[in-house]
Amino acid sequence: MPFVPEHLGVSEAGLPLLHELIHEHTGLSYANGRSELLLDRLTPLVLARGFRSYLDFYYLLKFDDQSSLAWREVMDALSVQETYFWREADQMRALTCHVLPELLRDAPRQTVRIWSIPCATGEEPLTIAMALEEAGWFDRARIEIHASDGSAAAIARAGEAVYRERSFRALPVHLRDAYFERNGAQWRPIPALRDRITSWSVVNLMARGEMLPYAGTQIVFCRNAFIYFSKDSMKDVVRTFEDIMPDPGYLFVGASESLSRVSDRFVLEDVDRAFVYVKR
Repeated sequence: MPFVPEHLGVSEAGLPLLHELIHEHTGLSYANGRSELLLDRLTPLVLARGFRSYLDFYYLLKFDDQSSLAWREVMDALSVQETYFWREADQMRALTCHVLPELLRDAPRQTVRIWSIPCATGEEPLTIAMALEEAGWFDRARIEIHASDGSAAAIARAGEAVYRERSFRALPVHLRDAYFERNGAQWRPIPALRDRITSWSVVNLMARGEMLPYAGTQIVFCRNAFIYFSKDSMKDVVRTFEDIMPDPGYLFVGASESLSRVSDRFVLEDVDRAFVYVKR
C-alpha cells in the first residue's frame, strides 16, 4: 500500500482490510498499482467522518447498523461516470438491424426488455432510445428500456438530464438537434425521448438480489464495467447473467472487455462488425 501523507492525519491501520471489503462489496479491484486511486477517493470520506484511521472506516462499513449511507457514499466516490452519447455506434446498429429482428422473428408479440448497467449519467440508455426511435422500432414492437447504476448520485444526475457539449462529441448533429433542447451551454433531452426510459434504479452488480429483477432481460448492455473488476468478480456477475438471461440472450460489453476466460455459455459473435456475446 502507498504511503499516506502525514498532514492528512489518517493512519494506514486497517487499509488492507478496507481494500478487501471494498472489493468484496463492489467488485472493483485496486490491485496492480491502482491502490493510490482508491485512497484518493476514500480519504475525504474518512476525514469527513472525523476518523483518524482506515480501520475506523472499515469497522463502520463492516459492522455498523447504519452503514448503508456510508456505502452509498463509497459507491458514489468510486463510480466512473465518464461517458458520452452514441458510444460504440456499431453496437447500436447491430441492435436495431440484427438483434431485434432475430428476437422478434419467432415471437413478434413478446415485450423486449433492454437493460443498461452501469448507465452512469444516462447517456447510454438515451442513446439506445434514439437508435430504436430512428429505426422505427417503437412503432413495431413493445420495448422497455431499464437503466441502472451502482451510484445513486449518477442516477440522480441522469434524472436531472442536463448535459454539456462534452457528452455530444460522438453524436451526429442532426440527432442532437432532433432529440435535445438547448438552454445556454446545457442541453436537455426532449420529453418524448426521456419517456422512452421505463425505469431508473440503483443496482450493485455484486448484489445478486438487486440484479434479479433486471438480469432476465433479453438484451443487456454492460459496457466498460468489467475493466475495473477482478476476474473473480467478473465471474460472479456473468454467472448471474448465465443463470437468469433467456435463450437467446444478448450481452453487449465494452470493446476492450472479454469473457473468453470467464464464461463458456456466452458465445462471441460478429454481428455486422460489432461483437456481442450471445447465450444460446
